[in-house]
Amino acid sequence: MSRKQRHPLQAMALMTAILSQLAGSVLIGLFLGKWLDERFVTEPLFLIVGLLLGLATGVYAMLRSVRHFFSGE
Repeated sequence: MSRKQRHPLQAMALMTAILSQLAGSVLIGLFLGKWLDERFVTEPLFLIVGLLLGLATGVYAMLRSVRHFFSGE
């Protein structure tokens, strides 16, 4: 089984995509949770929920990117 050779820049692009997806989704979840906490005066509740939802979304997006990278599409 021959393995498809990839350019090193493709691996760097994958790592950049993973980093931006994880960091971006967590930051969006944090800021949205903080805004909701200030709006509804429920100090740590929505911050924690936003953090967890952002982390879950980031991991899901990361897994989709890695699966797409290794599928050869």
